[in-house]
Amino acid sequence: MVSYLGKLRSMRTVRLLAECFQEFEAVARRDIRRMGLTPPQFDVIATLGNTPGLNFRQLGESTLITKGTLTGVVERLERDGLVRRTPGKHDRRTAIVSLTVRGEEMFERHFLPHVAMIDAAFKGFSNQDFDATQGNLQRIRDRFRAMHSRRGALLAEESDQT
Repeated sequence: MVSYLGKLRSMRTVRLLAECFQEFEAVARRDIRRMGLTPPQFDVIATLGNTPGLNFRQLGESTLITKGTLTGVVERLERDGLVRRTPGKHDRRTAIVSLTVRGEEMFERHFLPHVAMIDAAFKGFSNQDFDATQGNLQRIRDRFRAMHSRRGALLAEESDQT
C-alpha cells in the first residue's frame, strides 16, 4: 500500500506540473495574441532581443520551438519585417537571424510588460522559494531526461538483438 501511495504522489505532482503549464500557457497566449503574435513568434523575438543575432542552431537551442517549426516561424517574422536573415561571414549557409528595427521596437514595447505579467504570478515568493522550486524542477527534468536517454539506449539494444 505504501508504494502505491508513493506512486499516487508522483502522478499528482506530474499532473500539477502539467496544470501549472497549461494555465501559464493560457494566460501567456492571451497576452501574446494582444501583440499580434503567436507564442512561437514571441519566443523568437524574446530570444533575439538584446542580442546581435543568432544562427538557427543557437536559436533552436534557446527557444522551445522544434527545428521543423522554427524555419516557418522565422520566415513569417521575416515576411512581416520583424527579423532578417544575414548570411554568415565564414559560411554563407549559416544564416544569422536578427531583429529588424521594427522587431526591436516590438521587443522593447512588449517584452518587459510580458515579464511583469509573469512576475505577478510569483508575488510573495522569496529567493528561497525560487531556489527550492527551481532546484526541484531541475531534478525532475534531469530524471526524466535520464529515463528518456536510457529508453533510447534500451530500444537500440533491443533492435540490435533481433
